[in-house]
Parts: sequence; C-alpha cells; structure tokens
Amino acid sequence: MSDPAGLLAQSVVQSFAGKARFVVENYGESELAKRFGVTRYPAIFVDDILVAKPKDFGFYGKGEGEGDGRYTPLRSAAAHDRFRADLSRIIELVLAGRRDQALARGVSAETSEIASLPSFTLTDLDGRPVAREDLAGRVVVAEFWATWCPPCRSTLAWLGEVKKRYGDRVVVLAMAIESDEAEVRKVVASLGLPLRWTIGTPEVARAFGDVTTLPTLFVFDPEGRTAAVFYGAPPRLHEDAESTLDGLVKGTRGR
Repeated sequence: MSDPAGLLAQSVVQSFAGKARFVVENYGESELAKRFGVTRYPAIFVDDILVAKPKDFGFYGKGEGEGDGRYTPLRSAAAHDRFRADLSRIIELVLAGRRDQALARGVSAETSEIASLPSFTLTDLDGRPVAREDLAGRVVVAEFWATWCPPCRSTLAWLGEVKKRYGDRVVVLAMAIESDEAEVRKVVASLGLPLRWTIGTPEVARAFGDVTTLPTLFVFDPEGRTAAVFYGAPPRLHEDAESTLDGLVKGTRGR
C-alpha cells in the first residue's frame, strides 16, 4: 500500500493491539463507498462511520499554509497528528460501545463530481496560454500527475500514444501538481510526448473538484461535459479510458 492516508490509518489500527482490524476495499466494489457516495479514494471508515473522505486529504488549500481539508497538507507532521488523534478517538468510542458519540465525530457523505470542464487559465511550459475557451469543440483529457508519482509515468506514456492516434481531435492537458517546475521540465524532456504540459495551480486543482489522488484523469466531451473520471491507476485504467475516448472521438467525426 502506497497511499499515505491508508498507511497512517493502518498505523493507528496497529496501536490497538488486535482490538481493531484494518481492511482495504476497492471503492468501486465497496458497499460502504456506494452508500456514502464515495467515488474516489482515500476514504476512511470505522465500521460504517465515515471518518474522513477524499476532500479531507486534498492537496491544496485556500491560501499559503492552509487547506480546505482537515488533514492538508497531508505530508505535514501536524496533519498526521490530527488524523491519528481523530481516528484513534472514534475507534476508542466504538470499542467502548459509545456509537452515538462516534457518529457525532464522523463526517457527511462525499459530494458529486464536477459536471463539466471548469473555467481556468494556465500557461503551458512553452509559454502559450491554455484556457477552457481554447478547447471548445474537441475531446479534452485532463491528467493530474506529479514527478514523485511512479504510476503517473505509465499513464502519461499511454496518453502520448492516445494523442498520436487521435491527433487534433483530442487535447491532452498534463497538469503537474505538488512538483518543482525544474523537476517537471526534466520529466517532460525525458518523456518527449506530444502533450500540453502545464504546472497546475491550487486554484485549478480546486476547480476540478479538489484533486486528492494521483494520477487523476478527467475526460470531457466536445461540449465540455464530463464523460468520465478515473482515480489512481487501477489495472483497467487505460482500457476503460480508451473505450470512453474512442466513443467520443467517433462521435465527433465529420464535425
């Protein structure tokens, strides 16, 4: 397991010396995830109490050093301590039979995904502006990635093949977040792929629904409507995403 929130949760569970058990579920197959409307990860439950949802671990906040999520920035020691304390307290309450108090400390269900390509303005690594208005009438793929994310590399390589296959009918935006620009440029140069490379700002990440998982891949139809969103790097990611793209591109032929 490489998910930092999951690793933190696992360490908390281990501190209860066998009184609690750590279980990993795929959100696409989890009954709890379906009940709470969770469509991405990480989400942390104690029994059927939602302790933390993806937005709580969001990468970006409202300002310097702040966060929309309770545990952002997740890499900080303070966020680790807050999360461990909250999770430990809910486990303690459940073990003590005080379910009502545990529920009161839980959080509400996850909100829905964005319905359409949001408005944004960026400058790509070649100095050219990129905005929503420039992409009208074409299928748009927006990939959030980071230099420190190994699974992102294979998805970026696959997106390079997608771009070569579909040409101008598809725009692929590769938006690096939580990454040093110099490192981003090194990765871009080493990959040599025909993508629109940008540095994703905190404002853009929030506009796309508070990106909490890398890679995250959005697919939008030529009218800008959300066609699909893929979180992480599950085994069928490329196959399922390409099926969506193929249908959209075929539907735009002859325009």
